[in-house]
Amino acid sequence: MTLTPLDWIIIVVYLAGCLFAGLAMRRYVRGVEDFAIAGREMDVNLGIASLAATEMGLVTIMYTAQLGFEKGLAGASIGVLMALAFWVVGRTGFIIAPLRTAGVMTIPELFEKRFHKRVRWLAGLFVVLGGLLNMGIFLRLGGEFLVWCTGMPPSWLEWVMTVLLGLVLLYTALGGMLSVLVTDYLQFLVMGVGIVVTSVLVLINVGGFDLITSLQDAWAGHAGMKLNAHPFNPFDGSSLGWGYLLWMLLLQFAAATTWQTVISRVLAARDADTAKRMYRRTAFYFVGRFLLPGLWGAAAFVYFAKQGGLPEGITSLTAMPYYLGLILPVGLIGIVIAAMLAAEMSTDSGYLLTWATVIYNDLITPCLKNPLSPRGRLLLTRMLVLGIGVFLLFYGLWYELPGNAWDYLAVTGNIYLASVFTLLVAGLYWPRATARGAYAALIMGAIGPITFLLIGKQYAIPPEVAGAAAFGLAALGMIFGSLSSPRPASQC
Repeated sequence: MTLTPLDWIIIVVYLAGCLFAGLAMRRYVRGVEDFAIAGREMDVNLGIASLAATEMGLVTIMYTAQLGFEKGLAGASIGVLMALAFWVVGRTGFIIAPLRTAGVMTIPELFEKRFHKRVRWLAGLFVVLGGLLNMGIFLRLGGEFLVWCTGMPPSWLEWVMTVLLGLVLLYTALGGMLSVLVTDYLQFLVMGVGIVVTSVLVLINVGGFDLITSLQDAWAGHAGMKLNAHPFNPFDGSSLGWGYLLWMLLLQFAAATTWQTVISRVLAARDADTAKRMYRRTAFYFVGRFLLPGLWGAAAFVYFAKQGGLPEGITSLTAMPYYLGLILPVGLIGIVIAAMLAAEMSTDSGYLLTWATVIYNDLITPCLKNPLSPRGRLLLTRMLVLGIGVFLLFYGLWYELPGNAWDYLAVTGNIYLASVFTLLVAGLYWPRATARGAYAALIMGAIGPITFLLIGKQYAIPPEVAGAAAFGLAALGMIFGSLSSPRPASQC
């Protein structure tokens, strides 16, 4: 084991503090609105911390480090596109301003007002499907980090995943969004310190700017391992390429305006102006979100290239945590792991709450003849959080990734991002949009991503093809479906 008693003390104290803070929020939860969107009283600063913490999970660190290992510093270009998308949306209020003004609890709820109750239900189904499949690998990647960074036996992976999930479920199911916001704030502080300190030590270990020379040598084939992608030019055909980056740009605008865990912060904000300011001030953070862990992955590549190759059993996904376990000193590794646990718990809690809210609000509620009592609604939502946790635990044990982790996450998110983004744009800005167009967009937009997940590995389908096809098909479905049906009643 890499960890010493001092490291374990740091980790346990931190986990106990987070658990206590999260459970303390239980007494303020009076109903589903408090549970799901914190009574719509979130201010800008808390929103920044919560959004940044939720969108910087341990899974984020794992897939960005894998991009750094495989693509060098060019992988961080995705973070630049993400920052651009958030800044533009925050500046203009595109989609998020009218969405917050509408006073809904979830995105699909808006579609009932604009289209039809069945559109709301189908959209909720795709949101949940894409969200749960996306989140399905979170626990495994978090467990992989802890196992390889701490030196635990690989056979402990499933137990590590189970313990992590149990802690998050406990305070999320009881305190809801209030617990998530409070623990997000704590996790944001710990995670920020851990990431910055680790980045400094990684740069020291690889000789600072010698990292650039080492990556160039690896690209030229003059190192122990050959880097097969240009480490600095994301537009190069060996790296990400133009087609992939164009898909990423479209995907980031869709995620900024449609990804339900992000939008839940918009809906919890005091007003639309608060949401816009939160986006603008958080935008720069997404560059570091990709750059710093990507730096760790690139440094791991350089380190193992100098050693002559990866140790047995280590892959591009697990190279970074194994590398950190080798270079971080006693005490500091405990702080870093506490920071990584902060990232994991923050993301998992936010995602669990989000998908449970969508299931309750958009799949179950529209089917009920008689509304549940306030106590019944709160109990049902808490049970859904627990049920999702059980699904994630078992899904994470058996699913095999058809490529790298980021491509999987982007494509599974695309199952609903493309179609729901199309519905939002059309529903808010195109008066001619109809329910028939909405149905067509939802179904056609899911074809590409689902095909990739089912047969992408066997037939080597590029993820950018599946992702771009989803947006194109969703737009065609909305346009032709709407034009082939009668005008909305308001226009007749």
